[in-house]
Amino acid sequence: MKAMILTGIRRIEITEKPVPEISQSDEVLIRIRSVGVCGSDIHYYNEGKIGSQVVKFPFTLGHESSGIVEKTGAGVKNLRPGDHVAIDPAMPCYNCSQCRKGRYHTCLNLRFLGCPGQAEGCLSDYIVMPEKSCYKIEDSMSFDIATLSEPLSIGLYATELAGNVQGQKIGILGSGPIGVSVMLMALHRGAGRVFMTDLIDERLSLASSMGAHWTGNPLKQDIVGDIKREEPELLDVVFECCGKQEAADQAVKLLKPGGMLVIAGIPSFSEWKFSAEDIRRKEITIRNVRRQNEMVQPTLDILSAGKINPEKMITHTFDLDHVSDAFELVAGYRDGVMKAMIHL
Repeated sequence: MKAMILTGIRRIEITEKPVPEISQSDEVLIRIRSVGVCGSDIHYYNEGKIGSQVVKFPFTLGHESSGIVEKTGAGVKNLRPGDHVAIDPAMPCYNCSQCRKGRYHTCLNLRFLGCPGQAEGCLSDYIVMPEKSCYKIEDSMSFDIATLSEPLSIGLYATELAGNVQGQKIGILGSGPIGVSVMLMALHRGAGRVFMTDLIDERLSLASSMGAHWTGNPLKQDIVGDIKREEPELLDVVFECCGKQEAADQAVKLLKPGGMLVIAGIPSFSEWKFSAEDIRRKEITIRNVRRQNEMVQPTLDILSAGKINPEKMITHTFDLDHVSDAFELVAGYRDGVMKAMIHL
């Protein structure tokens, strides 16, 4: 089978590997059909690490995916060859103290696709996954939309961490795939006005066309001043979705007293900094988002029911032989890219 191998910083090779074998009774062999390029993949591509997670080359990237079940282990109960599946890249142990608390996303023994030291990624023709990480989808759902269930489930989880967003005024700083996923889920859950920012005008136009009430580019305007003129009492919740210190600073300024900052962005640096006076005097709550927890099926249900339409998020498609082009496009934020999909 073909597989995409990261052999060094910004160096990708396509190689031949043996098709993986099922080794546990609860596993399934999946023929991958669609893989999304994520911002965390780009961190590994550009810097070779995210915090303490350092790539040991060569390494296969990719964690957003969907495909077709080819073969099942003897203990698999709910899937059959030919089933179409969306894949949750997380593989918790279900036995540790975190799992027993229902915090499967912070499992002490977690394995995650495309995460150094845990599991090779899904940018290959076939992968083997536990049945519990595979969600059967209707044949009518496209593989690209099924793949989007991964970032969309993070958006759903982030909005649920924010509590009841019904009627609330919300800021989303960073209008990439996670920011737009948060927007779609916030609107689905009844949010009031949604204010979005980004450095790329094409992304702002796309966000506006998908439901954002106000968009702004911090390179061209005073975001805090302009939003304050729109909402003199400021915002109830702000989601930081780009991993930038400047955005976190803006978020604190945009929040009303008693507001909440939800951090979903993954920074390339090691420490956030906040004004102690600002967060104390406003009594700001800060919550961090660690991927998602048991939100894949609810997300697929929302998609199947047509309650959100994320189709516009997919701006570019590539085949596996042109995966380097896909990574260069996303790494360079070129051509108004939102989500690049790789088709196998």
